[in-house]
Amino acid sequence: QVQLVESGGGLVQPGGSLRLSCAASGSIFRLHVMGWFRQAPGKERELVASISSSGGLTNYAEFVKGRFTISRDNTKNTVSLQMNMLKPEDTAVYYCRSSRGANAYWGQGTQVTVSS
Repeated sequence: QVQLVESGGGLVQPGGSLRLSCAASGSIFRLHVMGWFRQAPGKERELVASISSSGGLTNYAEFVKGRFTISRDNTKNTVSLQMNMLKPEDTAVYYCRSSRGANAYWGQGTQVTVSS
């Protein structure tokens, strides 16, 4: 079992920045692929970014490339998402996911609202 707790969401103006964090406990964090997903009202949950267990490989959705950066600290069991140049269409609940093999675990989500 893995427990995930996200933090760092909030209200920000267009063009602003936020940093989301996800703290993991309960398993061997360094063996898990980590990802950030988001879900806007009325839309399906979608992948934003993912990072390999070692942190050496990252993957980004096209709509966040050049604006968002995913990172992890395996000594602290945390994964972060730095979000810059935020747009109103980035408004969503952001979820952290941990996966290893066929097992996947989700956090409770944190709301990000981009509005003037």
